[in-house]
Amino acid sequence: MLALTGIDVHFGAVRALSQVDFLLNAGEVVALVGDNGAGKSTLLSVMAGARRPTGGHISVDGTRHDFHGPRDAAAAGVQIVYQDLALVDAADIATNITLGREPRRRAPAGWLGLVDKKAMRRVAREQLAALEVSNVGAVTQPVEMLSGGQRQAVALARAAIRLGTDNARMLLLDEPTAALGYQQSRQVERFIVRTAASGVGVVIVTHDLPLCFEVANRIVVLNRGRKVADVERAAADVDHVVGWITGSREPQAGLA
Repeated sequence: MLALTGIDVHFGAVRALSQVDFLLNAGEVVALVGDNGAGKSTLLSVMAGARRPTGGHISVDGTRHDFHGPRDAAAAGVQIVYQDLALVDAADIATNITLGREPRRRAPAGWLGLVDKKAMRRVAREQLAALEVSNVGAVTQPVEMLSGGQRQAVALARAAIRLGTDNARMLLLDEPTAALGYQQSRQVERFIVRTAASGVGVVIVTHDLPLCFEVANRIVVLNRGRKVADVERAAADVDHVVGWITGSREPQAGLA
């Protein structure tokens, strides 16, 4: 579904990524792991069209694409939830969840671009219920009043709507369980599993190794900008992955 080949990203003399290959198949969950500064978020931003690579190319369904920005990636079927969530703090929950996909009022008001606030609130409540989220309160409250876990739920609900309305087939999640409690992390796990089961390819950047071994089909490890492992979850254990992350273990055969 998505193939990155020979991706290089340079910041002046600093090489953030070096000759990285990455594959994502339909219905697959790939965990992208590595230490701080390994290049995980940089690679994710390349997939999302937020950063153009210095070298290499991107293919979707076997056709080469040149992402000049996030709109190009979205048009190719890619949606992303950034670590900072990219929410509008002053806007309410319903507005954030339907942002850019707001239902319009019936004609003639809809012709003037007027949105249907009642429909926005209904869609927001339905999407939060589908994600099994019941602790965010009224969807009319500002996002700035929410906790970190509640904000994460709003960002995931927005992504889920875009997967449905934009025919997106790839979802990128940057640290989706960072700073979440146990119950909220389990909600995220269930969301990832359900999303993949619907045929969407999911990439998760995370430091949460238990999450990797719970939901991922494949684990890709980066170390100082290079891919040092790409293994099926069943073929690796935590010690292997930690060794690749820290550099105490030799790169997987063929990746040295």
